[in-house]
Amino acid sequence: MKDINLRDYQKECIETIQSQPPGAYLVQMATGLGKTVTFANIQRKGKMLILSHREELVRQPLKYFDCLTGVEMAGEHATPMDEVVSASVQTMAHRLERFAPDEFDIVVVDEAHHSSASTYRRILNYFHPRLTLGFTATPNRSDNVRMNDIYQDIIFQRDLKWGIKNGYLSDIFCRRVNIGYDLRSVHTRGGDYAPGELEKAMDGTADAIAETYRTMAAGATLIFAVSVNQAQEIAKRIPGAAVVTGETKDRADIIKAFTDGQIPCIVNCMVFTEGTDIPRVETVIVARPTQSDSLYTQMVGRGLRLYPGKERLNLIDCVGVSGRASLCTAPSLLGIDLKDVPERRLSEMDGMLFELPEKVERAADCPESWIKNVQIVDLWAQEQKYNTHGVNFFKMPNGSMVCSLMDREKIVIPCQDELGRVNFNGRLMPMQSALDFAYIKLTTNYKEQEYIWNLEKAKCWGKAPASDKQLQLIQRRCKGFDPAGLTKLQASQILNRVMNGGRRSA
Repeated sequence: MKDINLRDYQKECIETIQSQPPGAYLVQMATGLGKTVTFANIQRKGKMLILSHREELVRQPLKYFDCLTGVEMAGEHATPMDEVVSASVQTMAHRLERFAPDEFDIVVVDEAHHSSASTYRRILNYFHPRLTLGFTATPNRSDNVRMNDIYQDIIFQRDLKWGIKNGYLSDIFCRRVNIGYDLRSVHTRGGDYAPGELEKAMDGTADAIAETYRTMAAGATLIFAVSVNQAQEIAKRIPGAAVVTGETKDRADIIKAFTDGQIPCIVNCMVFTEGTDIPRVETVIVARPTQSDSLYTQMVGRGLRLYPGKERLNLIDCVGVSGRASLCTAPSLLGIDLKDVPERRLSEMDGMLFELPEKVERAADCPESWIKNVQIVDLWAQEQKYNTHGVNFFKMPNGSMVCSLMDREKIVIPCQDELGRVNFNGRLMPMQSALDFAYIKLTTNYKEQEYIWNLEKAKCWGKAPASDKQLQLIQRRCKGFDPAGLTKLQASQILNRVMNGGRRSA
């Protein structure tokens, strides 16, 4: 390892790791807090293997080591003398025979939230290291695949909020601007938009992106474009802007000129997602739509470094029509899902980052979201293999499960962590145990009609039209919402929310 002055929390993380018995553990550390330099300084008793999901990240960690290092990716092969091997997961999954099962003392899984994928499992099942360490910067979403069959505990956590509060990262002011693209016909491949189709869908947006820069950017600006061609088109429209792509040879000179204030804006295509340190960045414009939480946090992460005179990061999401796909925007940094927020309310998702959760909750707390909730909770329970016992839970944008009772009383089960656990009733327990405890509490203390669906009735009500009485109540309670065409099930869901703890109006 190189002689680097580690921060106190990085030292604490390393000490925590080194105190663990052999096993597999998760470490959650926000982008910008230095997870790579942290795992590079773990004391090894043998060789280390680093697994990365995206090829552009494979070489990045090696600059932190002063020993022999090798790469396993495409045409590159590590040698037996290499003490640290950094590998593309896709490549390593097909080259396991080159290595002995006990070859590595430590296996580090970068972007560990991908660990449940079959390629990862093949590798992790093959090797038998002393320590398997999963590092992730991405906050968990409740609908993510659980990793409790891979990792046995989460041993260290420092999230984005902690980093900002403790003065290690810049605060974030978030805005969104619609630049007119339409992604509804773009297919998803490997968990993100298909590159060629995405580039075609973004064709013609350079003018809008340049206008966004002129009217909304502040200070030194970094723009993420979807392609080399788009990057060049955007830069043509911004005086003094520089373009950086994978083919750019004088990248270091451009970064220096940018840091010195000689270049006002850099437009790049998939280059500065690698952890390049450019602290001066005051504005990040994300004009590269993505469904990948990790890619999005990497892009935003380029503007999180502190810099003299820099008050905060100005984050601008260039949005359009994305259809059902889960487009990552600022709330994604906190693990918040916007798919339940009506289109008409999305423009409200501006402001300081930690103001957004309440804004999202308010925007999603409306009849359009309430009537979908039965299907949302049912699908979530099926995918996660949970039994909700028929309790009428509402799944909130932050992943928590809320059962609203009479007199505005609520039972709240927080979002589960990466191992499927929640803090409930003062204890850390599996999500299913929390659902069981909630059901026992409800059956003991409340009347059944207050909290539970009659599933057979729900099947009938799913097709029957709402009664006149239901429609009248909804019109009176939900001002501005048209209840025409609702089924009995949808109407009862709205009324349950309004009368048992929900808001009094849309």
